[in-house]
Amino acid sequence: MNGFKTILVAAGLACAGTAIAQEAVPAAPVSAPAAAQPGTPATTGPDSESAVTATAAEAASPADPTLNADGSPRLIPADGIGQPTNRSIGIQPQVTDLGDDAKWFHNVILVPVITIISLFVLGLLVWVVIRYRRAANPVPSKTSHNTMIEIVWTAAPVIILALIAIPSIRLLAAQYEPAPANAITLKAIGNQWYWSYEYPDHGGVAITANMLKEQSEVEAGQRFRTPADGPRLLAVDNRIVLPVGVPIRLITTANDVIHSWAMPAFWIKMDAVPGRLNETSFTIREPGLYFGQCSELCGSRHAFMPIAVEAVSPEVFAQWIRAKGGAMPGQGAAPAAQVPTGSAGSIPTEAGADAGDDTTAPDNATGPTVDATTQAPTTTQAASGNAGGLGNVDQ
Repeated sequence: MNGFKTILVAAGLACAGTAIAQEAVPAAPVSAPAAAQPGTPATTGPDSESAVTATAAEAASPADPTLNADGSPRLIPADGIGQPTNRSIGIQPQVTDLGDDAKWFHNVILVPVITIISLFVLGLLVWVVIRYRRAANPVPSKTSHNTMIEIVWTAAPVIILALIAIPSIRLLAAQYEPAPANAITLKAIGNQWYWSYEYPDHGGVAITANMLKEQSEVEAGQRFRTPADGPRLLAVDNRIVLPVGVPIRLITTANDVIHSWAMPAFWIKMDAVPGRLNETSFTIREPGLYFGQCSELCGSRHAFMPIAVEAVSPEVFAQWIRAKGGAMPGQGAAPAAQVPTGSAGSIPTEAGADAGDDTTAPDNATGPTVDATTQAPTTTQAASGNAGGLGNVDQ
């Protein structure tokens, strides 16, 4: 009897084990795909946690749409667009309405007027030299006053200046017209000798832009300028990205001395003054790559702080903002780790505001500030410390 009970108990345990195994087998393929889904908590093991963390990070920070997979810039310069052209004269092709108006004023009014005046004065000089030379006029005239001539040479310049003033004042007013409510704010901060930028409306995105040196000027392994980056002395390590067809509010200031943010293709030249905010606005019409420079003498390396703006579609701009850890207005703020509270990159109280911003290069700025910023060797030249006009030899 005892042997029979033992056999029954053993058979029952065997059947129970088989049932448990049959219930556990289907669970394995279900749990594996679940762990692979983005945002699904990991079950066990450090490898699973790392995979989920990496997947979540990729989802939170999409790839930079302006760069290729190897980190090279996707948009390359176009000859004759947004940059100086060898042996070319005249104004660069303009991509803003303000630039078109200024170019029309220059080409249609200023150039013809100054040409006519110059030819008229030259003709008068030639006529006086020939007509009143000593051989042709041995007895000089005693005339000392001519009312008609004096009226003409006084009234004619006044009339010319008045006619020029009408489009000139209109153009000047348009350059300082306040930006509309839907404008995107770009804050440009001049430093000796590089530019730093902030996007206060987009989660405090901030970057720095340094000039890229030539391959012969850097050590092995360091980044240098390539034709894809832009022309010599104009290429930067971090381009500014702005959307086309959207008003841009440009705010300029400086940390040390007076700089000037100048972009010829936009017809923009705005001084960056320490302790002061200057503002202008513009709208870029066409996508492309545009280059400018600091246009205010700011020190020995004034010639080595270029500006590069990459104009893209609004969709690409939104993706670039997310890739930099920011957010479009109304879509939530950037993660706290990306925007230190109270820093120069913190979110202002309102669009375009400067509250709590000390205009210093923020802690979350993308990229170092090392290129073209090495202290220049000093000379005995009084009060300037410039490199004695050595140009680029001390780079």
